[in-house]
Amino acid sequence: MPILHAIVLGLVQGLSEFLPISSSGHLLLVPWLFGWDDFPTPSFEKAFDVSLHMGTLVAALLYFRRDVKTYVREGVRLVVKRERPTNPEGRLAWLLVLSALPGAAVGALFEKSIDEKLGKPALIAVSLIVFGLLLAYIDRRVGERKIEQYSKRDAIIVGAAQVLALNPGTSRSGITITAGRFLGFNRDTAARMSFLMSLPITGGAVAYKGLKLMQDGVPPGFGVAMAVGVLTSGIAGWIAVWGTLKWVRTRSFTPFVVYRLALGVTVLVIVAAGWR
Repeated sequence: MPILHAIVLGLVQGLSEFLPISSSGHLLLVPWLFGWDDFPTPSFEKAFDVSLHMGTLVAALLYFRRDVKTYVREGVRLVVKRERPTNPEGRLAWLLVLSALPGAAVGALFEKSIDEKLGKPALIAVSLIVFGLLLAYIDRRVGERKIEQYSKRDAIIVGAAQVLALNPGTSRSGITITAGRFLGFNRDTAARMSFLMSLPITGGAVAYKGLKLMQDGVPPGFGVAMAVGVLTSGIAGWIAVWGTLKWVRTRSFTPFVVYRLALGVTVLVIVAAGWR
């Protein structure tokens, strides 16, 4: 695999994992658009995918390291000591875990079907457009709720919405931010919740797929490319988290919606014209 391709895909994964534009969709569209054929077998592709997600997971953990330390400590304390009234940070920690369960369960049960039936360029394009328009519509609402008000009902609703992100083109961050805005959270809180929610589900996915990778071993000739992908996606991911949170404190998600619509229409034109 050319190092340039590893860098490009690392950048794509790092930026699109946290921006509401669909990382899975972009990782499928970019090689398709440029005619890259770097993976001789699906196992090679999954191995590289694991490395990219590992990079963005580390980036998010570093950015939210203080929050993670607090949530882990208080979450464990809540279970061990069972103090009353419930510690707010401990309660939120377990609600974030709860919000990850629907997507994790559906992803594990239907992994093969998702890989085989979803991810077609035209379907990705339609998903980019439809869920982009949904984000634009919901984002017009005025929301003042903050993360301290996150409830069990919220966790279930946002977690259920996250299941839709198993379809490439939907965007995990996009659909969870949309759900958060629908529930009345302000933009900063909706984005922060989305990023924090990514930690348990991405960590679980990396661990699950990483075990398979350890059993099979790193594909020959992919070691350097995977290392470059991890580093690139990690740096890009950290920038995306920082940039998004800074942006939404004073602005809307409109630029991301415009990008989704433009990309979706472009892909549909390419497919209809038979250029790819």
